[in-house]
Amino acid sequence: MKNALILVDIQQDFLPGGALAVPDGDAVVPVANQAMNFFDLVVATQDWHPANHRSFAGSHPGRKPGEVIEWKGMTQILWPDHCIQNTPGAAFAKGLNTERIDKIIFKGTHPDMDSYSGFFDNGHIRKTGLEDFLQKRQIKNITIMGLATDYCVQFTVLDACDLGFSVRVLQDGIRGVELKKGDCEKAISRMKDHGAEMIRIQNL
Repeated sequence: MKNALILVDIQQDFLPGGALAVPDGDAVVPVANQAMNFFDLVVATQDWHPANHRSFAGSHPGRKPGEVIEWKGMTQILWPDHCIQNTPGAAFAKGLNTERIDKIIFKGTHPDMDSYSGFFDNGHIRKTGLEDFLQKRQIKNITIMGLATDYCVQFTVLDACDLGFSVRVLQDGIRGVELKKGDCEKAISRMKDHGAEMIRIQNL
């Protein structure tokens, strides 16, 4: 049975020095390069925001990154402007072996809706195409890694479980934002409770 590796948002803006840097985020790059060798299919998600995205603090005069607003009936954390389409920050991390990536899934492309998950936007209104891509290739088993543990990795994993995939999370290959202490620990517990298995790269 075919297995797929899902690389979540391993992009320059999420690495140290980027607009929305994840602490130690660059540590996932060598893990990703090693992990790709164990899979039939490699899919990468890419945050791909228009410049005026509503999740950006810069789109809300007087607001700062980290503030929380209500938007379209949902809670929205305001982030620094990041991963803007066709900018260096939106590019895959330097050093990531992009030649092994079989498919890129763009997310967060709609200006009015954020998209943490690789499968849906945050309102579960629009699909990204990832589910259809995997189904057409009869992929049932997926392993997920990338950035960030407490946001895009977590919500990709939760949706994957809800969609009926058998899901593993490569724990060596995830790092979190940790806006609040303990956020990553809570995310890992939630992913486990949803049915995801936590593994290490030596177990691939």
